[in-house]
Parts: sequence; structure tokens; C-alpha cells
Amino acid sequence: MFLKGEPVVSTLKGEVLDAARNRAAKGFSAPKIALLRLGENPDDIAYEDKIVNDCKSLGILAEKITLNKAGSTADLLNLIDSLNASDEIHGILLFRPLPSQFDIAKISDRIKPEKDIDAMGSMNLAKVFAGDNSALAPCTPEAVVELLKHYFGDLTGKNIAVVNRSLVLGKPLAMLLLAENATVTLCHSKTRALSKITTGADIVVTGVGKGKYFGKEYFSNHSIVVDVGINFIDGKMCGDVDFDAVKEVVEAITPVPGGVGPVTSMILFRNLIKGIALQEGI
Repeated sequence: MFLKGEPVVSTLKGEVLDAARNRAAKGFSAPKIALLRLGENPDDIAYEDKIVNDCKSLGILAEKITLNKAGSTADLLNLIDSLNASDEIHGILLFRPLPSQFDIAKISDRIKPEKDIDAMGSMNLAKVFAGDNSALAPCTPEAVVELLKHYFGDLTGKNIAVVNRSLVLGKPLAMLLLAENATVTLCHSKTRALSKITTGADIVVTGVGKGKYFGKEYFSNHSIVVDVGINFIDGKMCGDVDFDAVKEVVEAITPVPGGVGPVTSMILFRNLIKGIALQEGI
């Protein structure tokens, strides 16, 4: 079974579209995102174009703001303050990584939690760890949970091995899965006998950033595999899992591309809608 992201995206897109239409029907302004890009990095520009196109299809406005990459932390903080104070801006998306002279922690935390739609600030992360439902959760961990719930429903009692311990993926994902009453084992590069843990799990989430690192010896015929890795080998995108070697062995697996990635993008917009509700006290 291939766990494709497209059906999950379709469901999420419907939720976002309905929310945008309901706002319009009640006479409220359309949701609006400020996109903050420093310099002319081609990857950032491509991502910006994708976000703008997605916004158009969802009834969301996007304001592109391009800054000089030679600027300062103070300059960016002043801009964020003005966007935080604006009733017209409902979400702020800062393209990362930033040049080395910027204090990324201070800048991320300056964005209001309810406008922090990619949830990189410490306040939203703290809420995730506290089990606070008002949190905007980081997009990739939330995408993993949405994909699993879409295909398998209730995750109560599932044994889930997460092979990543970063604040971007592994740690918040563990908290989100615990909130779904799953039993989580958080693994990493120093974990001993990793294959013993993964073969014994119901679900394995991989995020090591090494192309085709996981072969069939890491899984069993009942394994459900969610591959979050994005790597390139010989110019072709692939995940952390050796898909061709593993697909005939496991019960289910996400393809790369076409699995978690598209869902992650749509979670960004659902966070926007949730953030608006928090801002307006709904």
C-alpha cells in the first residue's frame, strides 16, 4: 500500500477553502500571509512562487517582502513588529536559513505565536510539549500525524518509532503522537540495535537525511513506513528509505516525492486558518 499525500491534501484543502469562503460570506477580509525573503536565493524564490500559487487557489492573499540579505537583526525585528501589529496580516512566513549575522532564535520568537504559521517560535513549541491545543504545530510533524490518521484512523496503542530527535521533526512529532495515545520510541544516530526497535514497531517514521539509508532489514512485513527524508542521488529525489528494496516487504510506505511533502505544504495554510481564529477570539 502506497501512502500518497494527495488524498490528504484534498481533504485539508477543502477545510481551508471552506474557512476562507465563510470569512468572505461574513464580510471579513480574506486571509493574508506576509512572505519574508532575504536576497535572491533561487530555492527561496521557487518556494515563494509555489506558496503564492497555492494562495491563489485557496482564496488567500500573499504579500511578498524582499529584504537585503546584508541587513541586520534589528531591521528584521522592526519589520516583524509592524506585521505583528497589522490587522491585515494574519500569518508571517520567514524563509530560512538566514545569513549568519541574523539571530534566528530572537527573530523566530519575535513573531506572534498566532501568526507563526510554520511554528518555528519557541512559544508554539512549548505549547506542543505542554499539550496545549492552541498551539500551531510545526508543519512536517503535523503532516505525519494527519497522513497516518487519514489512512489508519485511531492511533491509540500503536507502537511508533521515530528516527529523528530534532526540534523541527522528532521531538514535536513525539508529543503530537503521544497526544493521539500512541506509544513512541524516539531514536537517533546513536541508538543501539536500531533495526531491532524499528522491526518491532507498528509504524516507523524516518528522518535521518541520508538517501536510501534504510533497507529491508529495518522493517517487517507488518511495518507502516513514513519517510520524511528529502535527498538527492544522481540528481533524483529520494527518501531515507530504499523504496524499491522495501516496498514489497512492508505493509505500507510513503513515496518520495508525493508522500509527506505535499501534506506539509497544506498544513501551513491550515495553521493560518487556526491562527486567525486565535487572533479574532473565535
